[in-house]
Amino acid sequence: MKVILREDVTDLGKAGQTVEVKAGYGRNFLIPRNLAIPATKANLASIDEIAKQTAIRDKKARRGAEIIKDRIEKLELSAEVLVGEEDRLFGSITNNDIAKLLSENGVTVDKRAIDLEEPIKALGVYTVPVKIDKEVVASLKLWVVKKS
Repeated sequence: MKVILREDVTDLGKAGQTVEVKAGYGRNFLIPRNLAIPATKANLASIDEIAKQTAIRDKKARRGAEIIKDRIEKLELSAEVLVGEEDRLFGSITNNDIAKLLSENGVTVDKRAIDLEEPIKALGVYTVPVKIDKEVVASLKLWVVKKS
């Protein structure tokens, strides 16, 4: 069965593509969830309109992501932590902690979007990458300081 994808479907294709799927998958999953439409002559003619709508939606999402990126890059956050001997942290600063700091400053970001290779375990200044969209990555400046 040939279908035209209306939205991006993981491991199948992007919106606007015509793909061959098993009849049951198309009839029972893709079409009822409005992820695809049957590939008839009339629908194949309307594929350009679907592509235009997808491009507009992607452009809006990118514009929104750029705005969030600008807001994040203007911020300089500081995390006050308890330290022990030789200025070593009790615990560490994780993605979740950084997401909470961002939300306190008015920027809501999913903790999985914060790309820390490993938790922060020392005092200092760090540049933390925050992946907002597929191609939009912001650099957050984070100060880790002693709690007084």
